[in-house]
Amino acid sequence: MTDSIDTPMTDITLPTEKLTRFHATTAKLEASLTKPQVNSNGHLRHFLGVEGLSREQLIAIIAKAETFFDSNGQLINCPELEGCTVMNLFFEPSTRTRTTFEVAEKRLGANVLNIDIARSSTKKGESLRDMLWNLQAMTADIFVVRHPASGAAHFMATEVTPNIAIINGGDGWHAHPTQGMLDMLTIHRSAARPFAELSVAIIGDIKHSRVARSDINALQTLGVKDIRVIAPRTLLPKGIERFGVRVFEDIDAGVLDCDVLIGLRIQNERIGSPLMAGSSEYYKSYGITPERVAKAKPDVLVMHPGPMNRGVEIASSVADGEHSVILNQVNNGIAIRMAVLSMAMQGQREFRRQPSH
Repeated sequence: MTDSIDTPMTDITLPTEKLTRFHATTAKLEASLTKPQVNSNGHLRHFLGVEGLSREQLIAIIAKAETFFDSNGQLINCPELEGCTVMNLFFEPSTRTRTTFEVAEKRLGANVLNIDIARSSTKKGESLRDMLWNLQAMTADIFVVRHPASGAAHFMATEVTPNIAIINGGDGWHAHPTQGMLDMLTIHRSAARPFAELSVAIIGDIKHSRVARSDINALQTLGVKDIRVIAPRTLLPKGIERFGVRVFEDIDAGVLDCDVLIGLRIQNERIGSPLMAGSSEYYKSYGITPERVAKAKPDVLVMHPGPMNRGVEIASSVADGEHSVILNQVNNGIAIRMAVLSMAMQGQREFRRQPSH
């Protein structure tokens, strides 16, 4: 199997079982992400991952997202992308991410095109490179991309269409940066204490979660000193301690006195596999229950990126309870996506005006 960007799309998906290859790809990406994401002024022109971005840059994204709420906390329309064309390229299924991106784009006044990948020419053997060049020729300004191959968005931004703003909607196991940032906005808006004083626990399938990776990177950059990951050993990446997190296999110890609990989705194919026990056993050992919420801080926030498996990852009474900010996350996702779309387009305009370009 090849990972060449010139091969048909059916041939370039990274095989998920090759963990060592994934870790090598991740290390390479994180070492090279800063340069393509920002212009010479330090402003976003792509949004590929939170890795490589400074605390100031992440705070700027949060601050920009805040401008899209009115005094009553309601989202507003702001035609900052009027006249721009945004193309959504989702090579994997998505409901929340794709829908909130489309809502964000329309609230910004953009022309929005959802490319039907299942009926696109890639199914006839056209390479991803040729497909993107053809879409670029149709006067696209922004590509929002979800792709099963780690690094696909990065490759587009550096090698294929660098003058199109690339927004990463999730790539393989590598990153889900807008989910990471909407989680940061939710914490910023809802937590009783600043980032530097928080204890945050991420619970579930850390090993296969691009959300967990983006959350950990963003939390560290924003100054959170106590980041905990809670999972059975089979769902923890080898050597995760080197990322500066505290590892717990005992959820009751892990959630103690936490300010934020972030549950992760367990993919159905993992249930009953050698990686984990059945769903009832997982819930018994790692489910976010009222009893476990009670062990955290009295004003703890409960979060989940969705879709939730109620009674597996989280109790319905918790998901719908007083500590839950799960629906806030969805609403905040629109504001964050409005922010990165607007900022990346502005950064691209600045980049194009630079004499050396």
